[in-house]
Amino acid sequence: MDSVRSSTSEVAHEFLPYFRAYKDGRVERYFGTDIVPPSLNSHNGISTKDVQIFQVAGLTARVYIPSTISPGQKQLPVMVYYHGGGFFMGSPFCATYHNHVASLVAEACIVAVSVDYRLAPEHPVPVGYEDSWVALQWVISHFNGDGPEAWLREYADFQRVFLVGDSIGGNIVHNVAARAGVEGLAAGVRIAGACLVQPYFAMKESAGTGVEDRSWLFSCPTTSGFDDPRVNPAEDSRVSRLGCSKVLIFLAENDDMRERGLLYCETLKKSGWEGEIEIVETEGEKHVFHLFNPNCEKALALLKSLASFINQDKAT
Repeated sequence: MDSVRSSTSEVAHEFLPYFRAYKDGRVERYFGTDIVPPSLNSHNGISTKDVQIFQVAGLTARVYIPSTISPGQKQLPVMVYYHGGGFFMGSPFCATYHNHVASLVAEACIVAVSVDYRLAPEHPVPVGYEDSWVALQWVISHFNGDGPEAWLREYADFQRVFLVGDSIGGNIVHNVAARAGVEGLAAGVRIAGACLVQPYFAMKESAGTGVEDRSWLFSCPTTSGFDDPRVNPAEDSRVSRLGCSKVLIFLAENDDMRERGLLYCETLKKSGWEGEIEIVETEGEKHVFHLFNPNCEKALALLKSLASFINQDKAT
């Protein structure tokens, strides 16, 4: 009996205090499981609703608009947001991400779609990447007044689509933008910019020791490792064809991922990609500090910088 109990309680991967998975398949998530319900005209001036993107797969998202918007009003930029969490935790519906995206919508006056891609280990990578791509295709299916979601049909400007994500979500942003550059998008749709907030990337020289690298191996058991082009931009032949005209990268001085973010920037510059790259670094802060201390001065500055990045591409 003791041997059975021991085998069923053996840990496969943990990222405490947020997550633990056992070798018998059990998963314990301590972050991202709370749910903030959607609401119309909430106290912060934002309206939200939850939508089904692909019913068979259970792929969903939360859509945000400013409550002050009215039919016939000038169309707004649309932000597709990919949350962080190592591919194995996090949710658009939890307070951390709901509040963050709502704050971005209020600050920038935009339409937002926060994607609930499926999580590992129940749905190992590449499911998260595929869900993220499908979600973008669903968003842009509303171009020319088509598609099932009225808020996107009525309010979204598809010449001003922005991809935004933090941590592994920043990595997803790169992969979605790269795929868009290779495969193309519908005529009349434009990814105006991509924003990677303290993104996760791998470096063969220093990979394998940190929890982020162990998380990648756990979430994608079929990966070749840290030379996988999805996480190592130096190995990604698609970099030069990134499907947007501007990239904004946020770094944090005390983030273990800082050097990898810089490597991404250097790789992008050397690739021949002809877009604009902007780097904003926050001194004295760690990884995704803005999510866990959203009202601090530096987090508010990050929010304003991102809003400015989106709104400098005004429709004419």
